[in-house]
Amino acid sequence: VQLQACGGGVVQAGGSLRLSCAASGLTFSRVVMTWFRQAPGKERAFVAAIRWSDGFTMYANSVKGRFTISRDNAKNTVYLQMNSLRPEDTAIYYCAADVSMGVRTSSDMYGYWGQGTLVTVSS
Repeated sequence: VQLQACGGGVVQAGGSLRLSCAASGLTFSRVVMTWFRQAPGKERAFVAAIRWSDGFTMYANSVKGRFTISRDNAKNTVYLQMNSLRPEDTAIYYCAADVSMGVRTSSDMYGYWGQGTLVTVSS
């Protein structure tokens, strides 16, 4: 299994970024793809998840209405569109995969991880 995340960068508050996570080696009919983030000095936190089979999505309250998770079946890629970014969104963002079909918000439940991509939002 490989998860390849990219798309991070530096953006001003109010701006937008789109993260991508290309996945391979998974049985996609059973996959839940999730984005977590870890800010300096803080624990890894759930951001958003999408169940590949039916497109069901879930978001952390802190990003609802600003972030959108989506998938491209043909490219086996999940995206995180981040709008109206705030300085508190600054973190390393990680994509993760779970093959149990349950949408879980605890990072402990995920066995597959991509490398992180850094998002920095300046005020």
